[in-house]
Amino acid sequence: MTPKAVLFDCDGVLVDSEPQAETVILGRLAAIGLDLTPADLKEMFLGGTMRGIAEQAAAMGADVPEDWIDLTYEALFASLREGVPPIVGAHQVLDALDANRIPYAVGSNGPPAKMDITLAKTGLLERFSGRIYSGHVHGRPKPEPDIYLRAASDLGIGPEHCTVVEDSATGARAAARAGMRCIGFAAAGGAEKLLAEGAEIAMTMAEVRVRLGL
Repeated sequence: MTPKAVLFDCDGVLVDSEPQAETVILGRLAAIGLDLTPADLKEMFLGGTMRGIAEQAAAMGADVPEDWIDLTYEALFASLREGVPPIVGAHQVLDALDANRIPYAVGSNGPPAKMDITLAKTGLLERFSGRIYSGHVHGRPKPEPDIYLRAASDLGIGPEHCTVVEDSATGARAAARAGMRCIGFAAAGGAEKLLAEGAEIAMTMAEVRVRLGL
């Protein structure tokens, strides 16, 4: 079924920034005495917020300084400015949407400054101009539906006619709460958790295009 609008998550769906984020966050957690593996980080925090990571770290016994979030973002932004690739096939999905005159937007729990960096580095920023939504600005972060509902409203499309593309269970839950269909992009894993939230699974962007009817 071809939707009337498509709403994308950013990290792990449009831009392949999660390996860099993982390295930075693991290092910053280790600096406050919390040694986690990449698998631990993904299990506990994928699709969450930096504040949520800090709060969970404190709950696990780490001494989290007041400036930990700001300094972690500073380190992450520096890493991302060095370069970040797009997800393979992301541009082609957008090309197909453009060809079919289907509007799209991006919604992330990350701050706008982070998306400005990653979308610019991947050549995607202009494609989403005026249609970038953040849990820091546009309501409550995922798993609440605010970001996606705001994007749909601004596009003038009812939630029932929107499809969300997400790579995390947190984001898929936000889509479900918004009353939107969700395609779970599971190239990096997590298919079972996405399925549990009602998402349809796609392992590649080519499969995303098929599920979008493009």
